[in-house]
Amino acid sequence: MPKEWDVAPPWPHREAVARQIGISPVAAQILHNRGLSEGDEMKRFLSPKLGDLAGPASLPGAVEAAERIYAAIRNGRKVVIYGDYDVDGVTAVAILWHAVRLAGGVADFFIPHRLEDGYGLNPQAISQLADTGVELIVTVDCGVTAFEAAEVARRRGVDLIITDHHALRRDESGRPMLPPALLVVHPDLPGGEGGNRELSGAGVAFKVAWALGQLASGENRVTAEFRAFLVNATGLAALGLVADVVPLLGENRVIALHGLQGLPGSTLPGVRALIEVSDESGRKLTGRAIGFGLAPRLNAVGRMGHARLAVDLLTRADADEAPRIARVLDGHNAARRKLEREILSDARERVRASGQDRDACRGIVLAAEDWHAGVIGIVAARLVEEFHRPTVLIALDNGIGQGSGRSVPGFDLNAALMACGEHLLTCGGHAMAAGLRIESARVDEFRAAFHERAERMFAGADTRPRLRLDGEFGLSELDETLLRDLDRMEPFGCGNPDPLLSSRWVDVVGEPRVVGTGGDHLQVVVSEDGVQRRGIGFGLAKHRGVLCDHRRCRLAFVPYLNEFNGRRSVELRIKDFQFPG
Repeated sequence: MPKEWDVAPPWPHREAVARQIGISPVAAQILHNRGLSEGDEMKRFLSPKLGDLAGPASLPGAVEAAERIYAAIRNGRKVVIYGDYDVDGVTAVAILWHAVRLAGGVADFFIPHRLEDGYGLNPQAISQLADTGVELIVTVDCGVTAFEAAEVARRRGVDLIITDHHALRRDESGRPMLPPALLVVHPDLPGGEGGNRELSGAGVAFKVAWALGQLASGENRVTAEFRAFLVNATGLAALGLVADVVPLLGENRVIALHGLQGLPGSTLPGVRALIEVSDESGRKLTGRAIGFGLAPRLNAVGRMGHARLAVDLLTRADADEAPRIARVLDGHNAARRKLEREILSDARERVRASGQDRDACRGIVLAAEDWHAGVIGIVAARLVEEFHRPTVLIALDNGIGQGSGRSVPGFDLNAALMACGEHLLTCGGHAMAAGLRIESARVDEFRAAFHERAERMFAGADTRPRLRLDGEFGLSELDETLLRDLDRMEPFGCGNPDPLLSSRWVDVVGEPRVVGTGGDHLQVVVSEDGVQRRGIGFGLAKHRGVLCDHRRCRLAFVPYLNEFNGRRSVELRIKDFQFPG
């Protein structure tokens, strides 16, 4: 299906602001599209400082949680940190584990098995931990909707502190409904001092660890040892922030930028081994490096095996053990990629066979017995990219299905699942990504309810896939000054997407070439007013014929710097074409 292009209109002040702060006018336009209109705002965005982070008191419940944890440490009680099995949960566990031990405490952790235990805080796990004599459990990245598990903890005499960032349940008047825990730490609760409501689970854990460091240090200014740990912890938090697709703006941008800058110099052997096995050694780490290199390896072991191995890598592993664990994670990631390709091919066929690719159908729900529950979330994301509609995939096993969904802008997936809750055993998550458990016999009625919800949400709406472009620019405006400015805008991700630009009408020079081992990619040279630029379109070889026929086109592209054999040139990663007529 052809994509609709939404091209941002020219900002009249971009030339003046660009001169004022010394950046490319194209960069000024892109920053304006991110909601920044003043030169000082743009300078702060381009050069965020660690000092811009709000203290722990900005996060509702963080200081109180640290006080409870520190009291337990002084009383010799063991602290068990209960985390989720994804990257955000794994890094959050690691942050709090290191903080408790550095504060003089004894810490252990518990990570549920994705297939055996399912998502989140569950009653059986609480009972098992209580049976071993555990007195204090601190959750990270989960628990805020775990009412039954919290009740089990209360009955068993286990102190439960919940730290989470997932969507709160609310009553009819909009007030938060909280599990019966000792304390709940959540960025969307009242009581913080101007804090960030978009923190990830690792970001929440970082604020609690910071507060714990202040208590252990006896003052707001932490000791040199704890300060060094917090610098390392920003790297772990950055991994969680980027991988969990929270908006990389404000405080999140500060943590992500400084965390990524600090990761290559981390003192944690596991971080260094992870960078090495991901082939990112010696490079500047970007959001793309996290999204396609480090994060998938941390995630894969939780999808294919048990995520506690990933936590071991970031906590207990020494310089000898860390490389071995990193290689195991790398092997799990290779197996995950192979399985993902197989399930994607099957799911794609099922979408078309079931008619869920037709214009009249506004959502996709598929279920199968032979799918791996650990991989279906990634496949759902691929189907969303292809069919541009909210998608839920369900892996069935012995009468129970585990589902994972991904959404499109404007469709709150978590709210949709809650609205269909009568057909589900459990559900939870975010607007753009969520999970569920369901009885196999109820999949058809859930699908009908989900389709009805999607139809109501999108009634009369244009749901064609859209590209949002940061503006239309001439080839001569794409220079190394612009690329330097784009480099300063890293890390890109949610809330700060990769800049995507539109060319004007350009002429094709020579013959476009099909390249790549599978003949899937297209290499083209284009010209405008005597300026030429080379471009590569991954997966766009299908456009070669029409490109040769027209010899003229517009490009949607991301500019990048190509360095080869000592030569530097600005080139284009092409995302789409438009042709005359």
